[in-house]
Amino acid sequence: MKKILLALVLCISILAKADEGMWLPQLLQQLNEGRMKAMGMKISAKDIYDINKSSLKDAIVSFGGFCTGEIISSKGLILTNHHCGFRAIQAHSTIENNIIENGFWAKTHKDELGNKGLYVTFIKNIIDVTNKVLAGVNESMQPNERQAVIDKNIDNINSSTKLGKFEKSFVREFFDGNMYYLFVTETFNDVRLVGAPPNSIGNFGVDTDNWVWPRHTGDFSLFRIYANKNNEPADYSSDNIPYTPKRFLNISMKGIKENDFTMVFGFPGKTNEYLPSEAVRQIAQINDPAKIYVRDKALAVLSKYMRNDMSIKIQYAAKYAGIANAWKKWQGEVLGLTKTNAVEKKLQYEQVYNTKLKANTTLYNKYNGVLDKLINAYKRIEQYGLARDYYNETISKIELFSLANRIIRLKNVQKNGAEKFKNAVDEQIKSLPDFYKDFNAMVDKDMFIAMMDIYLNKMPKEFISNTVMEMYKANGADLNKWADKIYSNCTLVNKEKTLDALNNNAALLIDNTLEDDLVKLMLAIRRHYSEAVAGELVKIQDEIDQLQRQYMKAQMEVMKDKKFYPNANSTLRVTYGKVDGYSPADARVYKFQTYLDGVMEKYKPGDYEFDVNEKLRTLYKNKDYGIYGVKGKMPVCFIASNHTTGGNSGSPALNAYGNLIGLNFDRGWEGTMSDINYDASICRNIMVDIRYILFIIDKYAGAGHLVKEMKLMYDK
Repeated sequence: MKKILLALVLCISILAKADEGMWLPQLLQQLNEGRMKAMGMKISAKDIYDINKSSLKDAIVSFGGFCTGEIISSKGLILTNHHCGFRAIQAHSTIENNIIENGFWAKTHKDELGNKGLYVTFIKNIIDVTNKVLAGVNESMQPNERQAVIDKNIDNINSSTKLGKFEKSFVREFFDGNMYYLFVTETFNDVRLVGAPPNSIGNFGVDTDNWVWPRHTGDFSLFRIYANKNNEPADYSSDNIPYTPKRFLNISMKGIKENDFTMVFGFPGKTNEYLPSEAVRQIAQINDPAKIYVRDKALAVLSKYMRNDMSIKIQYAAKYAGIANAWKKWQGEVLGLTKTNAVEKKLQYEQVYNTKLKANTTLYNKYNGVLDKLINAYKRIEQYGLARDYYNETISKIELFSLANRIIRLKNVQKNGAEKFKNAVDEQIKSLPDFYKDFNAMVDKDMFIAMMDIYLNKMPKEFISNTVMEMYKANGADLNKWADKIYSNCTLVNKEKTLDALNNNAALLIDNTLEDDLVKLMLAIRRHYSEAVAGELVKIQDEIDQLQRQYMKAQMEVMKDKKFYPNANSTLRVTYGKVDGYSPADARVYKFQTYLDGVMEKYKPGDYEFDVNEKLRTLYKNKDYGIYGVKGKMPVCFIASNHTTGGNSGSPALNAYGNLIGLNFDRGWEGTMSDINYDASICRNIMVDIRYILFIIDKYAGAGHLVKEMKLMYDK
């Protein structure tokens, strides 16, 4: 009886969470349209995704391959997050013209700033190619054999797909390799910075408020797509003109209220919603805590210098943000997984799964033992996964290691002939100034000390290189002494010496670098990791991947009452929910909207996180909100129950009519575990209210000409 009741509870829970998910837009009409309309949506699935006529998908772009953006004017104006555009903002910042701190607003198209390497990609079409990809594949194949057949089939699909002049295609797997879709894309490589608020607005709250609600951050920036005179993709050129889009988003001025339908359209990065209980346990208790610990130490090193030196703060601003973002996210993930009893929920789900599996003889004969084998494989990989996380997290933080790698890689190019070697050296000579621009040897030396301390004292003993231990002892088991020796003797620390050596005798520089103590250390760490960890890690991971694919297929066949959506993989998705507050803990209730009042309540003069400049304070004092305020208050941010993740940064938040109401930029701290275990009680996405964005552009920045490009809707 207990098992029967448990099964009923789980089935009800599965149905109750039907609004969870990151859904493929081409399948909305089939799977989601009815539910979305029942929640209040006023448009159709065809209005969202249609390959035959203009639809909302034509206004959504993958921004640089790491964020989402949306077109908001007929002149190719793109809205995305401040943190998505931050590298471009940083690249254009100097001590004399610090647009990180001061903001930037182009008055004319000629003032808009080009950004090398920045691109946006449109999705033109999505096609199911599962049968073609899996042709010739069978369950008796070894993983490498299976993948070889799949890779060959994908190559054939790409080569035989008819594409337009500027179109490209790629195939991506879904449901752990049980389904495959072909994506036809078009990419524009001339993307220019148009506007960005100062850091005190665009990154208000910095570390303290990151991943936290209530939030008061104006996390937005503006860019523009440029095309050739035929409105086609083209590399950067002064002859290019603003792109005329097939579709741009209308902007709603109506505002929001509780329980309003919301929809987020974008490119979520990666989720793992269908992991077994043992995998979730390791994430919450082993892997996340280890990575958090390493980043604690790394951030402490950077913070010490950035708080006291403005030039270092500029150099390391983007690096610090990158480290801190995942660091705090993992903390929230552990909190959320613990608070919602995620492991226990997975165990209960697996119990229901096993009960249903045993009740179906055909499926039992097909899938019996798959889940048990998967759990056992995770138990065997635990120590190797921990070693992987310590290795990846520590080694990647030492920038001199990455620089040495660039020089060492030239050694392999030497074997390919003098011309290729010269070209590779020239490429390094061209790109290294960008590396040194944001490198400080004093900071990196302290980072070396902190990371090597973790490697020597936290890495499981059997995975620490004996050679490294001998080098450590040879330097008196003193990390400070060792670091002083390495950083004072390494040529690569000095930009001028390195570039001179590359220009005059690159081969000699490579040979000398290979004899450097730093490189000997780096190679010893890498070699031991490869021998002691990587081989077994890959072997067990291959087994896990194969079993996870089988388990995913089994779940979809066994759990017939559940609607399955594919894990995020940086492809175009739609998620929907409603404007809604939540209660993260006993006696604590969060409302769905924040206002400029909250910015002023957090205001700390001169503080790097919570300073507010005089212009914004004056606008607040005078209640000078223009058409963007509501009853004497200025809305800033709001939350809803949309299921989002990394990559959704910059995604548009749309209302029931498909009009823009906000800009997605974060999740509530307790709900960051939604990548693994979505729970509607605490999972909320955080958005900048579009009215605050327009207020900052118009009233604060005086860039009303940009607002005039947009189409504002007052009735819906």
